[in-house]
Amino acid sequence: MLEVQDLYVSYGMMEVLHGVDISVQDGELISVIGPNGAGKTTLIKTIMGLVKPKSGKILYDGQDITHLPAHKRAGLGIGYVPEGRHVFGRLTVEENLTIGAYSSSDKEKLKKNIDMVYEIFPRLAERKGQLARTMSGGEQQMLAIGRALTLSPRLLLIDEVSMGLMPIMVNTCFKVIHDLNKRGITVLVVEQNANKALKVADRGYVLETGNIVLTDTAENLRGNDVVQKAYLGT
Repeated sequence: MLEVQDLYVSYGMMEVLHGVDISVQDGELISVIGPNGAGKTTLIKTIMGLVKPKSGKILYDGQDITHLPAHKRAGLGIGYVPEGRHVFGRLTVEENLTIGAYSSSDKEKLKKNIDMVYEIFPRLAERKGQLARTMSGGEQQMLAIGRALTLSPRLLLIDEVSMGLMPIMVNTCFKVIHDLNKRGITVLVVEQNANKALKVADRGYVLETGNIVLTDTAENLRGNDVVQKAYLGT
């Protein structure tokens, strides 16, 4: 479904990604783990079209989308949950969800998708008229995921879902990610919490200082001595 080929990305004179290659098959849940500053957020923003690559290719369903604007990538079925949530604080929960499908004219489908979000996150249903800025960090993270779902994505890109959340909310979010994948949504998550990310993933990549240094099944990565010492605290 997704193929990233020899991707180089720079901010000014500073090169952040150095020839990154990753692939995501239809139906997979893939985790990219690595320390702060490794380039994880840059990778996912580049895939979404929010950062322009210096060179390399991004293919989605065999189509070259390397230079496609972000809103057109969304229209192809790529959803995005940004680092730090970035919900619209002065809008209600329901208004945030509606904005998630701004490019869709199918109001009946939008209603079904919002109802699905409320089914997945009952707490959002209870707070549909509440301003997003008055919600807890965990509730805002639920809203950010829900907003990405209203456009019926086939591929969901998730950036650091655990950031700033209490452990119980981290567990909830990763359970939801796992459940969404079981519903048929392909997922690529970049995450510093390697333990949680690898527990739900099919395969994983380790990104360090802009380079993919290791890739394997999630189970094998969890058993890898280097990964255990560097990322799993064992």
